[in-house]
Amino acid sequence: MLPSSGSYFQSVKYGHLTDEADTEFALRLTREAGVACIPTSVFYTRGTDHKVLRFCFAKKQETLDDAVNRLLDFKLLR
Repeated sequence: MLPSSGSYFQSVKYGHLTDEADTEFALRLTREAGVACIPTSVFYTRGTDHKVLRFCFAKKQETLDDAVNRLLDFKLLR
């Protein structure tokens, strides 16, 4: 995880898990795990991919707990 002072988002590096582009991995997490996130490349003019995703944590605790469980159960390999 990356520091997130004064934000409702936690940025997470995932390059050690997969070499997928952040946009592809974000879509796959949403579709297969049911957890939405934001690929940070969308914030760069040139679409620079640093293998970082943003997750919003301004949610109810039970929603966050459910998301954590879904991510823990997520099958990374296709």
